[in-house]
Amino acid sequence: MTHHQTNPNKMSFFKTILICSILIIGSQSFGQITEKNYKIYSTKANKEVPLNDILEDMKNNDVLFFGEGHNDSVAHYLEAKILEMFYQKFAGNTALSMEMFERDVQTVMNEYLQGSIREKNFTKDARVWSNYRDYKPMVEFAKSNKLDVICANAAARYSNLAVRKGLKGLMVLPNESKNNFAPLPYDTASGKYYEKLQTLFGSGPSHTSTPSVTDTIKKAPSMPPMPQMNLIMGQSLWDATMAYSISQYLAKNKNKKVLQVNGRFHSEEGFAAVTQLKKYRPKTKILIVTSISDDSFPNIDWNGLKNLGDYIIATDPTVPRTFKE
Repeated sequence: MTHHQTNPNKMSFFKTILICSILIIGSQSFGQITEKNYKIYSTKANKEVPLNDILEDMKNNDVLFFGEGHNDSVAHYLEAKILEMFYQKFAGNTALSMEMFERDVQTVMNEYLQGSIREKNFTKDARVWSNYRDYKPMVEFAKSNKLDVICANAAARYSNLAVRKGLKGLMVLPNESKNNFAPLPYDTASGKYYEKLQTLFGSGPSHTSTPSVTDTIKKAPSMPPMPQMNLIMGQSLWDATMAYSISQYLAKNKNKKVLQVNGRFHSEEGFAAVTQLKKYRPKTKILIVTSISDDSFPNIDWNGLKNLGDYIIATDPTVPRTFKE
């Protein structure tokens, strides 16, 4: 059998074409979004800045929390763009962490990233969100460039258990189940974040941000009234698990720059998962980006938004949503 030696220049050319094709496919899913559809404000510089300023800032940080609105097309576009810029600046030292995937499907993610399983098997077994098309460009970019993707979240069945039965319900689970969320006992929300959750949950169990519904696309069935503390236990499990997943990864990959994508409630104001990460890994340097859809766009009053993060991104509300809340 004749052996044909591969031309490295030819292989490099085909790899470049493949990466560009993935980026084109991804960009098409975001329509014609441009710089005109968003504005970025640096709370430190106290002025509007270009997107590249965030990347420059990441030279001195380890984790970038990008807090999104889950149906915000502009935010999804920017997440994919930032991941691409991460790769250009930090190359193989880039990793993606996502709320949208749960720890118990990490093996499925790894199998897909290495090209062993088909996409239809991946999307089924990884239990992708119904708006997965919004996150697919990032996963495909990671796949084509051999970047790690951290399935950071705790499965909804565990947060639901925490809501129904509290910490005791989690304690009696089999040991292998406990590997799928933050170590017990985990810290629950406190201080201003606790007060924020109390206000939020005070609107009733059908509110779209209760732990039974938070950050999912489908509406959850109605729930009977229950103590706020249990609701906060459920929310805190997600926060703690995402933070723990990132801290575990950084412990094994100390030079990596991690882009963490989550709903804005999990990171804005430095609360929630950000606070939890600082407890698990105190020396981790964190940058917080919060994306909001502002009806006053493009005339943004930044004064009332400065507490939301290091960078605030106001997005154009006229850009079509990927789904209706």
